[in-house]
Amino acid sequence: MKLIIIGGGFGGLRLARKLNNKPGFDITIIDKNNFHQFQPLFYQVATAGLDASNISFPLRKVFHNSKNVRFKMAEVQQIVSAQNKIITSIGQMEYDALVIATGADTNFFGNKNLMDNALPMKSTVEALQLRYRLLKNFETATTLKDEKALQQLMNIVVVGGGPTGVELSGAIADMKRFVLYKDYPELDFSKMNIYLLEGTGKTLAAMSEKSSQQSRKYLEKLGVTVLTNALLKDYDGEKITLQSGEVIESKMVIWAAGIKGNVPDGIDNTLLARGNRIKIDKQCKVQTTQNIYAIGDVAYMEEAAWPNGHPQVAPVAMQMADMLAENLLRIEMKSSKKHLQDFVYYDKGSMATVGRNLAVVDMPKPKLHFGGFLAWMIWMGLHLMLILGVKNRFFVFINWLYNYATYDQNLRLIFDGKEKK
Repeated sequence: MKLIIIGGGFGGLRLARKLNNKPGFDITIIDKNNFHQFQPLFYQVATAGLDASNISFPLRKVFHNSKNVRFKMAEVQQIVSAQNKIITSIGQMEYDALVIATGADTNFFGNKNLMDNALPMKSTVEALQLRYRLLKNFETATTLKDEKALQQLMNIVVVGGGPTGVELSGAIADMKRFVLYKDYPELDFSKMNIYLLEGTGKTLAAMSEKSSQQSRKYLEKLGVTVLTNALLKDYDGEKITLQSGEVIESKMVIWAAGIKGNVPDGIDNTLLARGNRIKIDKQCKVQTTQNIYAIGDVAYMEEAAWPNGHPQVAPVAMQMADMLAENLLRIEMKSSKKHLQDFVYYDKGSMATVGRNLAVVDMPKPKLHFGGFLAWMIWMGLHLMLILGVKNRFFVFINWLYNYATYDQNLRLIFDGKEKK
């Protein structure tokens, strides 16, 4: 079976590893980056807690000992399903089966001003750009005399009260508490404001009521101003306007309020669900197709327990990859299709960290909730295990240990990226 996997994220990489060195498969992974990105820790790269290389792992290195998996760095331009081929930036490729595991990107909901002025954080590069802007703003602030312009730089707004927004605003608050006043003694950090805007009535709305309440309490304890039922209307680069008419002056707005699936060209628009996700059947096959599958954030499947589709998180992608690997093995062995599995998501729980010694953890079976230091330790332990590569785990652990002991991050470097002409 000539299998092409588009995307080297949690789902695509898991599927390739499950079928690695399995007889009967010729596998090609295609990704525009040559590395796997550990998205849950983007916020730590953005706030100078970790180096980008600590959460990235070369895809080619994963398959050094593979006989049947190859990687191509390319962008997929179109899927031509009628001819069982894809068109990429490096040429055409034919397939027997195609798996779309392209993940999701930032959704600005068509607001051009937000696209132009707000900062997203859905890739390692974007996390580094966010870090650069954050530090550069403080450098600029040390030179300003105008009070209004200074306050715009000292106001940081995070839009979106999900895990990304909560973790990022908490990490910036920790920077303010432990580091920034030492780096910039000429600035008055009592005037620095961190706002977290959430359009619904609570933070971490997808988690338990207790986690929502605790996360807000922790954020406010760290000095974050949490505004719920705060819908952003517009942002022009200098001020935010809310639907209520309230205005917040800020030159740094971080957008963590929505994502949309990365759907390659060639997928019929009638197969797209809310959030630009591809409709799939119970076996992750794209509806109306015979040999195209979709897994992870880009896929939309309804279950009785998930009538609006599965949450767009890594465990869903990895469990879909596990099931699809088993089914593809059975198809390749010409087993009866009656034996193909249907996907059922097993929710092992959810978690979010808020700041130093502060996190929330929900477990559905048995129904348990943890908060504070214990939850923080659980969060760190699980994320450390999920990081790809022993070296990466080691360096992340050492960085965390150093940061915890010294109350400091040592990666506050500004690279402007300018090239000589």
